[in-house]
Amino acid sequence: MKNGKRSMSKSSALLVSVLAIFAFIRGPLQIWVLAGAFVLWGLWVAIPLLLQAQKRSVYQTQKKNIAAPVKAKDFQFSDLSEPTEGILLRHVNFRISAYLKSAFPDVTWEWQEQDPERIIKNGGAARILLFGVPDYNYASVIFDSKANIGCDMMKIVPLSEVSGVPSSSPATPTPQSQPSDPQIWYELQARQVLEDLIADLHSRGHSSLTIKENGDICVKQDNAEVKTQMLKNFPERNYWQALAKVFEKEGLAAAVTEGGLAVTW
Repeated sequence: MKNGKRSMSKSSALLVSVLAIFAFIRGPLQIWVLAGAFVLWGLWVAIPLLLQAQKRSVYQTQKKNIAAPVKAKDFQFSDLSEPTEGILLRHVNFRISAYLKSAFPDVTWEWQEQDPERIIKNGGAARILLFGVPDYNYASVIFDSKANIGCDMMKIVPLSEVSGVPSSSPATPTPQSQPSDPQIWYELQARQVLEDLIADLHSRGHSSLTIKENGDICVKQDNAEVKTQMLKNFPERNYWQALAKVFEKEGLAAAVTEGGLAVTW
């Protein structure tokens, strides 16, 4: 009804305007004034209709968006690459270290499994070797399907110690030829080895290592030094002060000692 009344009022307004033009305007000007009146009347009628149509279109679009169900995107896990597995293993190492240090603050440890990532992923028990723990030298770390970690402490004594049979020790590698520039040697021979080793040792509670004159990298475990890796072509002792400065540039503290080049982080 309202739209009908508005249309009648607009038509009446046009009729009144036309009659007024015929009554008061004569000559050629009359045609231009009539044309202008019809244009203004057309705009008066058309603009509200266009606005109503636009509002109706917006309303319909909003109604469809509200009614349409929201589809959740499928989340897919990409296959873990080898470097990512190494990072995740270090995260697990830190969890194990925190778990052990809550009872034994001086503990350090190392894996006794060839593929600990598989056990972490599938669940099960993995053996680790302990250092700095009185009365225990091994532990069995248990992983369950809910990402919980448990630990059973163990004491394992070799048969040679029980029976008094001495065990043979491996021969010590001979030193390699020496480089002339410690910085070049570090970039070519040591950087990658030390970065990977320090990241692994740090995750297992260590904070230092010692590089021997023959290139052996040793860490302190209980009251003994244990070899972990070896650096090829390790510089002679007269290069160690310059090499210590190279380590310092890499954010490591290095000091020349009687037992070797001590590196801490």
